[in-house]
Amino acid sequence: MLIIRCPYCEDDRSELEFRWAGEAHIARPENIAEISDEAFSEFFFMRDNTKGLIFERWRHIHGCGRFFNAARHTVSDRIYLTYKAGEPKPDADAILETANDRGASK
Repeated sequence: MLIIRCPYCEDDRSELEFRWAGEAHIARPENIAEISDEAFSEFFFMRDNTKGLIFERWRHIHGCGRFFNAARHTVSDRIYLTYKAGEPKPDADAILETANDRGASK
């Protein structure tokens, strides 16, 4: 079971309180009504399926009800950090480097 920190409630809670809401930081088309069917299909259905660190949206459904983002590793399922919706996407290399530095110092 995952333990997820809600950046709004500032508390670590069981994953049962949360719902996954897809990939974070998706660039949405400026005028969606004017794009081609192919471009719409690419935007709406196609997502990265990266092996490694990814950025996801989550919602604290049984808590504050707010959306936030999380940096999670798809192999280990470890959540490295969570941050409020609307905040800029953190640097993935810096996240992993910081985690490696912490692991080396233990």
